[in-house]
Amino acid sequence: MKLMKKAATVATLAAFAATTALTASAETTNLRIQTHYAPETVSGKLATQYMDDISRMSNGEIQVEMFYSSSVVKSVETFDAAATGILDCDMTGGGYQTGKNPAFQFVGDIMGGYSTPYQQLSWLYFGGGLEDAQALYNKYDMQLVGWWVYGQESLASSRPLTGVDSLKDFKFRSPPGMETKIFAKLGAKPIVMDFTEIFTALETGIIDGADASGLANNVGLGLYDLVKHANFPGFHSMPSDHLACNKSVWDAMPESHRTIMSVAMEALALRTALTFEKKNASAAAQLRAEGVTLHQWSAEDLQTFRDAAQATWPEFATTPEAKALVASHIEYLTELGLVSN
Repeated sequence: MKLMKKAATVATLAAFAATTALTASAETTNLRIQTHYAPETVSGKLATQYMDDISRMSNGEIQVEMFYSSSVVKSVETFDAAATGILDCDMTGGGYQTGKNPAFQFVGDIMGGYSTPYQQLSWLYFGGGLEDAQALYNKYDMQLVGWWVYGQESLASSRPLTGVDSLKDFKFRSPPGMETKIFAKLGAKPIVMDFTEIFTALETGIIDGADASGLANNVGLGLYDLVKHANFPGFHSMPSDHLACNKSVWDAMPESHRTIMSVAMEALALRTALTFEKKNASAAAQLRAEGVTLHQWSAEDLQTFRDAAQATWPEFATTPEAKALVASHIEYLTELGLVSN
């Protein structure tokens, strides 16, 4: 009996020692991440699910303090805040950093390139994009973990948008940058104005239409209460949101944690694309029922727009990083048959 008790005691102590050793060897990663999305938005909720996923998959070893609605620094300052250690990771988008290097245009919003989020993501993961983009991010002491792309944006218009010809003298709200040049080449009259001014400008007729967001988001903004035309599916703009982390922080993380975060980003990318595909399709059905006309452009008109975009890209490819990314995109888009040789 004594031998049995002694054996049981030894076994218990051994199990306890093993558990203690595992606990002692477990590494924790604590991250401060900022996104520009509000927690109640669809994208904000998707970001929250990503944080939950990486925590669960790491058995709680990865813990995130999440800052929504750019509550620590302005959206455009998030990247630098992460690079300098105020934050650890940036969950906004590369498009905010075009002033730092025009190459970020080609990881933020390629403009007129890919037709679907899946094609754009395939460049990142199968077209050499991640390696090309990584060189850009590493130059600024950041590590690109991955993308999440919600899909093509649609225009809102008071006049039909049947194809390229309908863009002639089309006055519309445009964000600054490459978009204004592309549309101007096609005869439109883009007007740069703040996002908050769109509704009043449409209401008063200062503009004929607006580039605001995707179809479902435009419905939420109430734009189609004022104007009764849109293009769907969209074609001109498909922003890529990113997760990018301070490179020193990233390199110091256990390999298992880096793998969890990277793989979870691929899951977030798919979930985001599917979520918005459904929401945009539902919005399209709703708008048709309410008398809004949705215009789908022909393959020829889409190619004309892509050709104009392709002709504009070199104007922004003024750094070695930008030139490398443009060449990478053109090679892959040609392979997909989306731009002509």
